[in-house]
Amino acid sequence: MKNGEFIFIDGETDHPFVATAIHAGHHVRQELKPLYNLQPKERLREEDPYTDYFASFSPRQIIGNHSRFEVDINRSRDTSVYRSPDEAWGLDVWSQWPGLDRLAYSYEIHRKFFESVREMLSRLIDRYGFVVIYDLHSYNFRRGGPFAPPDDPELNPDINLGTANLNRELWAPVIDGLIHDLQAFDFPGRTLDVRENIKFRGGYFSQWVREQFGDYSCAVAIEVKKFFMDEWTGRYDPKQLRAVRELIQSTVPGMFSRSRRVSRQLPGVLV
Repeated sequence: MKNGEFIFIDGETDHPFVATAIHAGHHVRQELKPLYNLQPKERLREEDPYTDYFASFSPRQIIGNHSRFEVDINRSRDTSVYRSPDEAWGLDVWSQWPGLDRLAYSYEIHRKFFESVREMLSRLIDRYGFVVIYDLHSYNFRRGGPFAPPDDPELNPDINLGTANLNRELWAPVIDGLIHDLQAFDFPGRTLDVRENIKFRGGYFSQWVREQFGDYSCAVAIEVKKFFMDEWTGRYDPKQLRAVRELIQSTVPGMFSRSRRVSRQLPGVLV
């Protein structure tokens, strides 16, 4: 797709695996900038900076350069442009509503994105019989303010896996193995709290993948709490940032072997 919107990298690997960072982007079109009620730093706080770095270990990537505050790919087309504060974490996004003429291009970004994803995933499934997606995100946990205590850790694990949009019974070896590998990783100074469907259960993107490709797809949303950065300033801790990337990458060998075993149960797949 056009530079500034999304990057599709389809490198060679011997497994049908894709890492995505659809909320990594911060770019908005020049003509929309005067219409925002939010400063860039306010938009940045609800975006997922550095998730493109997390995804960079994979030869196949889908990276968002465009801000979710212009068009949110993790929502359906009709809800992909935030209209009111209750759709945007209480934020009043627009000082002046852009109108359908200006937003036509934004909705076209949404359409082209899913058209391109369908093309990529269809090609992988035709070749391998199935596809696995790490749908990488991050989330805030200091919503009370920059100096407020962190939100309740019981409701905010370090890593939240959203698995509501896949066949959990079929893909259980992959998901259970992923949880085990994430928990077993020697993260600097501690063991991470990794749980499933606590903070998020998965968004529209993984739902769309399931609707399009059914059990031949395993799209798991991996939500990383922003412990690796200051969510209010955007500054990050280099050591922890690298460790998160290494953490996610460390799970890939196990995921490869387990997903191949699962795929043998799929009709028509020879692995």
